[in-house]
Amino acid sequence: MLNTKQREFVKYAYGLFNKDILSKKELVEANKKFGCKYAPQWLIKNKDYKVDKATFKLPLDGDIKKVGVVKPTNDVIETKKEAAYIVSSLTGDIVPKKDPVFVPFGNHADVKSIIKSGKFYPVFITGLSGNGKTMSVLQACAEARKECIRVNVTIETDEDDLLGGYRLKDGQTVWQNGPVIEAMERGALLLLDEIDLASNKIMCLQPILEGSGVFVKKINKFVKPKDGFNVIATANTKGQGSEDGKFIGTNILNEAFLERFPVTFEQKYPNAKTEEKILNNTLEAAGKKDSKYVNKLVTWADVIRKTYFDGGVDEIISTRRLVHIVQAYAIFSNKVKAIELCTNRFDEDTKTSFVDLYTKVDAGATADQIIESQRQSEVAAQAQSDSNDGEEDKQDVV
Repeated sequence: MLNTKQREFVKYAYGLFNKDILSKKELVEANKKFGCKYAPQWLIKNKDYKVDKATFKLPLDGDIKKVGVVKPTNDVIETKKEAAYIVSSLTGDIVPKKDPVFVPFGNHADVKSIIKSGKFYPVFITGLSGNGKTMSVLQACAEARKECIRVNVTIETDEDDLLGGYRLKDGQTVWQNGPVIEAMERGALLLLDEIDLASNKIMCLQPILEGSGVFVKKINKFVKPKDGFNVIATANTKGQGSEDGKFIGTNILNEAFLERFPVTFEQKYPNAKTEEKILNNTLEAAGKKDSKYVNKLVTWADVIRKTYFDGGVDEIISTRRLVHIVQAYAIFSNKVKAIELCTNRFDEDTKTSFVDLYTKVDAGATADQIIESQRQSEVAAQAQSDSNDGEEDKQDVV
């Protein structure tokens, strides 16, 4: 009994050469369409399909029809082209690779438990940029040896991008499965990254988030998910838009769509100890060690984050940016230069204040000392402002 992919090969090979007994060379030629440069092993190693040492018989049945009819015309071979159906465009291993730098923290253990359970249980993960949401999911899949298909969602993402559509391949119109159908048929994890950037075009995912399968109307086929299929979505917001304007482009997602995620994990930045371990691992992977620098960077980022959450600054230093800084340090061997290069994306005032802040940390000031110093400066500035306002009021009275 042939599986779907094998039947597609037989159908294509028979239509390509218009005969059912093919040489090994012809089998290799036919298999190129399916992304392989060798003859299909399932066919050539089956004794039932072997005619002699160099030729093999295609296992045809009554349901397999020709894709094209080959007719010689003036020594030129013409092939009648019709729409064909591509079951899968993915080949090879799609299990994420383990990252030696990764350090588990936060919701990682819970995410991994859901993945290992093999149950259909959609998960929504929200949190600030650069705090390891996507990395955590990918590494959980790597540890569980789970296939994962990642889709980076944008405002333009629609049904054609997700479920699939007709494509032109080798001069022939074919149907190509989208990542959602691929994940369903493989029993893989579907990772919808930055889901809050999407428009209402992703509402085609509604039945899929219920775990009941989906009817693909363009090819008149109902696709049921294979055991093990699941969906995890990541976002910077909770699907309610960004009120402070920090995440431009995020949208308010349909409430019915959000309601189909049973659980929502709130991902926070790692604690200081974990963050230091991540940065030390990153430096070691680059062939360098400097635990003191790493410690000061984490202290520096901690001060900035506390100031950010108190409304004192508009920018934040994420774990991802700290990783970028130690990578720059591994290349340039200059601590301040690494920080400057990786904070150039901020406006000049913010960048200057961040670099100045690091010099205080580098001089030995603790996070609490710096925060207290900032608080006293703010109090003094407010007192001076109140004093100036009082003087102006007196002048108005006079």
